[in-house]
Amino acid sequence: MPGPTRQRERTTESEAETETEDETGCPECESDSLVRSADGGGELVCEDCGLVVEEENIDRGPEWRAFNHSERQSKSRVGAPTTQTMHDKGLTTQIDWKDKDAYGRSISSEKRSQMHRLRKWQERIRTKDAGERNLQFALSEIDRMSSALGVPRSVREVASVIYRRALDDDLIRGRSIEGVATAALYAACRQEGIPRSLDEVAEVARVEQKEIGRTYRYIAQELSLGLEPVDPVQYVPRFCSELGLSEEVEQKTREIIEVTAEKGMLSGKSPTGYAAAAIYAASLLCNEKKTQREVAEVAQVTEVTIRNRYQEQIEALGIH
Repeated sequence: MPGPTRQRERTTESEAETETEDETGCPECESDSLVRSADGGGELVCEDCGLVVEEENIDRGPEWRAFNHSERQSKSRVGAPTTQTMHDKGLTTQIDWKDKDAYGRSISSEKRSQMHRLRKWQERIRTKDAGERNLQFALSEIDRMSSALGVPRSVREVASVIYRRALDDDLIRGRSIEGVATAALYAACRQEGIPRSLDEVAEVARVEQKEIGRTYRYIAQELSLGLEPVDPVQYVPRFCSELGLSEEVEQKTREIIEVTAEKGMLSGKSPTGYAAAAIYAASLLCNEKKTQREVAEVAQVTEVTIRNRYQEQIEALGIH
């Protein structure tokens, strides 16, 4: 004979099973068509009568409502997103340099000197060792060169990631920080499809062009970046814009590059020089003539390069 304790346990188990069975159906219409709402609240709703059976889930969203992007940005109370362009990924705070209190009033001279000391110590403790200080310097160099080249924010992020990967793989040993940072920026421009020639990058860098090219080839091979050769068509819109040429010339330039490239003339040629020669040829064909000197200055190539590529292109097109 089972004891009273065993009987109570069986009774409790049967009651729990009954409660579970009741939860699977709607208590109002006894329907089994219960679904979870898809709005993130996770409410259990009956499809037949609309009764909310369960609504005890926690809503982790904000308590305010917004109907457009600007309103959402103004009401948001979170900080800035993390970024790879800062050595600490932007997680630290900064003491403002305005020397004003919360009401906009100027603070006293004693408080001003105290804030100055706090700022100085905060800058010192942001980097814990020489490695972080070097990373901070390299990322600031990438940011400086990116601003000078006028590349978008995405390129800066990619360049910072490439530099961090090179740092993790110990590829910087024996090389200058500026050289690796510049090579990472050049690689990011190519990876993101933002055309910047090696000459343009070398102009804003603090290292020689030969060192940038050598370092770029090394990190591209070690990190397996797998970058494709630069297409001369990528340079056409920017060069035509700086020369003040029409859309007709730009379209004609694209046609010249595509036709001549199909004949295998692009192999081994500088993409900037090839694009410059095609622009010069297109400007002549469209009666918007630009001199070889003007095109050479914009493309940062020599006039001899433009003449040589121009002769090859018009011979391939059958124009005399």
